[in-house]
Amino acid sequence: MNSFARAARGWIAAAAVSGGALALGLAAHAQGTEPPPDFGTPPSGEIPILFNDHHVYARPSLLQHGRTLVAIVRRNTIMVPLRSMFEQVGASVSYDPSTRTVDVSKPGADVKVSVGKAWVVINGQERPLDVPPEIYRGSIIVPLRVISEGMGAYVQWIAERHLVSVRYVEEAPPVPPATPPPTPRPTSVPTAVPVPTPAASAKAPVYEHYVAGDYLIAPKVYNELSPGNTGNSSFEVKGAVEFPLFGPTWEVSANYRRFLYPHDANFGSAGCAPGSAGCGTYLGTGSDFQRGSCPSADPGCVTTVGYPLTQAQSGLGQVYVTAFTAAENDIDAHFAIKVADPRLYIGLGGLVKNYDYLGYPTLGGIGFGAEKLPDLDAPFSIYGSAFYYPRISGTYTFPTQPLLGTLSGKPITLAYGEWKYEVGATVTLGKNLFLDFGYLGERMYARDNAPSSTSISAPYVGLGLHF
Repeated sequence: MNSFARAARGWIAAAAVSGGALALGLAAHAQGTEPPPDFGTPPSGEIPILFNDHHVYARPSLLQHGRTLVAIVRRNTIMVPLRSMFEQVGASVSYDPSTRTVDVSKPGADVKVSVGKAWVVINGQERPLDVPPEIYRGSIIVPLRVISEGMGAYVQWIAERHLVSVRYVEEAPPVPPATPPPTPRPTSVPTAVPVPTPAASAKAPVYEHYVAGDYLIAPKVYNELSPGNTGNSSFEVKGAVEFPLFGPTWEVSANYRRFLYPHDANFGSAGCAPGSAGCGTYLGTGSDFQRGSCPSADPGCVTTVGYPLTQAQSGLGQVYVTAFTAAENDIDAHFAIKVADPRLYIGLGGLVKNYDYLGYPTLGGIGFGAEKLPDLDAPFSIYGSAFYYPRISGTYTFPTQPLLGTLSGKPITLAYGEWKYEVGATVTLGKNLFLDFGYLGERMYARDNAPSSTSISAPYVGLGLHF
């Protein structure tokens, strides 16, 4: 028994065409003015396929079994059995199980489709499909448009009857030269020629291009200068560009963050000579010594870079730093490839960080991570990133100070490991403007000669432009 006949009773229609019948008219010439016949009401839950106003069966031997071919609907697209439909217009059908590709041919037309592939090749030209062919209960089903375009048919939707009429015009056989052409017989005005259904074009991909600026709300800072002080006047500027390259989609993104926060101290900035009362520490040249002894509970006491070395040299691992506003700046850039939708990327990152205090060096390193870009063509979207830098490092030089002995003016490596993260959301405010808000931060782990591990985090809000 033909596989389409066995599957006929089980194919169910989607709500888009529920309650209607599908009429597929096959005629040698699309002429005549007779109104379409009344096909009646189809069995509940099924859409029968009709050719030339008659039910179509898989094989003539099955006429007495009452098993008609029927169609189903996938995502508002009418799907019909490929083999039986094409055979009705005189085409031959061959199937390659190794590639799951079907080749349908007849004089003047050739159609190739593959199961699960959302394209069709018609006379050597590849076109997209709304829904890919699939195997349903052992039978290959394809969008109705494959029939209409592949075999030169015309499709018309008759809304008032809930019918789709497909009319196929066969090529007229050639007339022998010796036979005079017959006298044309007057005919009535033909009905309107059905308009061919336009092929649905594939939706062009949308690539994001945007920049945004955010104000960081009261960032919390934990490091050798700050035991959790609240920062101010801090901000972030960021942006990203998506683009296709050699097939896949890539993205380049970058962000610049500036953190400002206070360092507190109980004593002023008056200097004292090394070894005098109250001068139990050192910093820089002799004029840079500050009043106060470290270690103590005074927040002015700061653990130094390379403190194990200074402790071994002089027994001192801290310096006294008077109150000031510290600033940190970092630039983080990513280059990544899209691995999933919507806009999920994995790739590499490069980080550069600098400080404006205590002679700290600029640090830099390479890392890796994942990033989700916002979908700015939607009213609301979420995004985020998480990148890990196993090692960011730079060269720190000890102050030139006799009290440091052999360490005076000596360069050493300062290194950290770092996680940087951000999670946010966007709300469209206009054609190109969007609201941006979320939470960001970083966690630095002490490596070579680092005085302590650190962390900074803050909520943020700002605006962005979508190009």
